[in-house]
Amino acid sequence: MPDLGPFSSHVAPSGMVCSPDHLASASGVAILRDGGSAADAAVAASAVLAVVAPHLCGMGGDLMALVHDGDGPPAVLVSAGRAGSGADAERLRAEGHRRMPVRGDIRSVPVPGCVDGWLALHARYGRLGLDRVLADAVTLAGDGFPVSALLAAALPLVQQVPGASLPVTAGGHRVRAGDRWIRGGIAAALRSIVERGRAGFYEGVFGEGLLALGAGEYLEQDLRRPSAEWVDPLGLRVFGHDVFTVPPPSQGYLTLASAWIAEGLDLPDDPGDGRWVHLLVEAARQAGHDRPAVLHEHADGPSLVREERLGPRRDAVHADRAGTAAAPVAEGGTIFLAAADAEGTGVSLMQSNAADFGAHLAEPATGVFLHNRGLGFSLEPGHPAEYGPARRPPSTLAPAVVTNPDGSLRALVGSMGGDAQPQLVLQLLVRLLRHGELPGAAVGAARFVLANHASQLGFATWGDPAVIGVDVEDDAPPAWVDGLVERGHRVRRRPPWLGFGHAQVITPVAGGWAGAADPRAGSGAAVGC
Repeated sequence: MPDLGPFSSHVAPSGMVCSPDHLASASGVAILRDGGSAADAAVAASAVLAVVAPHLCGMGGDLMALVHDGDGPPAVLVSAGRAGSGADAERLRAEGHRRMPVRGDIRSVPVPGCVDGWLALHARYGRLGLDRVLADAVTLAGDGFPVSALLAAALPLVQQVPGASLPVTAGGHRVRAGDRWIRGGIAAALRSIVERGRAGFYEGVFGEGLLALGAGEYLEQDLRRPSAEWVDPLGLRVFGHDVFTVPPPSQGYLTLASAWIAEGLDLPDDPGDGRWVHLLVEAARQAGHDRPAVLHEHADGPSLVREERLGPRRDAVHADRAGTAAAPVAEGGTIFLAAADAEGTGVSLMQSNAADFGAHLAEPATGVFLHNRGLGFSLEPGHPAEYGPARRPPSTLAPAVVTNPDGSLRALVGSMGGDAQPQLVLQLLVRLLRHGELPGAAVGAARFVLANHASQLGFATWGDPAVIGVDVEDDAPPAWVDGLVERGHRVRRRPPWLGFGHAQVITPVAGGWAGAADPRAGSGAAVGC
């Protein structure tokens, strides 16, 4: 894996795309060069990632995005699927389940929203034809692409998944980085979208296969109902800027809440100070103390970030000792990408399988892996996020846009990371807005995540506070570990590619854009034009 520091920003005069894979970033910038908008570039890059990064995202997952188009708050796209008409929490409870299944169970698979999201984003903000926007993804899927190192390491997780259409190698050796993978079913699905729009996917061979796999979990009308909708952003002023994110069912409110709490604490000027990391850990812990109870699709986002609600949480932070509230941890199968064009439009986009390859189920005709976003549902009777027909589960997806007080764009920012996404974005925001760091410095800096030390699953967060510790990257400042241990935190050092997210940042600079793609992804790139 790459050495993370020092890490510099990439600067370009007209447009930029930052993503966790160089093929996706290059595709997005080619779209910009052809006269496409930031939205065209974002859709193109997202589609390429659906081909080359199935361990993180794909057409079988969900999508959320923010678009800053001029001065003022961004537009927000929520394209998160709903549970099928056959969803039955009582049946799961009768089978002995206390939580939603994670793997190998179609009931953890809401109708995927990704493709609806692409089409909605393109319809509202696109300039080029969909055939051009999806062309690179079609070519890479049909002609093949070199497998990245992280994908090669992840493929054994789904070696036994029926219908996955995994790469076949000469001599039967284990797939290695650089081996070519042709995904013919994905290419065909993409061509169907170009030719027939959403019907080519949801009512085509993919939709037929999903209905068959569901065996009653979905009805045809579930697939005919679009998942995408435009909603108002959730925003809060912190560090002299307005930070916007996606409202519930997204957990984005935690980003705003933790940043507000952190702003009122006595943060040291040096991020390498042990007190700095302790205070941010506690801000994240306090912001998320009651997430399981309050986050659901109908939650009132503004009420979750009211000063009257957050003030007591800030007051609960102690400068000299660790808190005891439950807190979020990593990690997930998700991508974040950012795109900006010469007109000043910026797109902050997340696309996700939930956990690595999702439910470890694939629609066999296309080879599309199906997400397991349904793991966010509750099986507690009467819970507002209880699993049920046409309901959306709480979602970890939390992209962000930052504007200056006059409404002009300040930053596009986000990171994959499962439950820990708000923690990762918090650290980026503090570095960008409080300390004035450039994107490369902020993205390349050492990170922490609150971690459930009793579980390997990055969505098993909201349990016993006694097992919540702090993971810090191997190259974190020595004062971090000393300062955390002195204040009573349980601390682990871990390699930077193990649960610390893949972040991207783009900011406007004089004469263009500055951006950085996370080196933790291994193959990420910030590409400009």
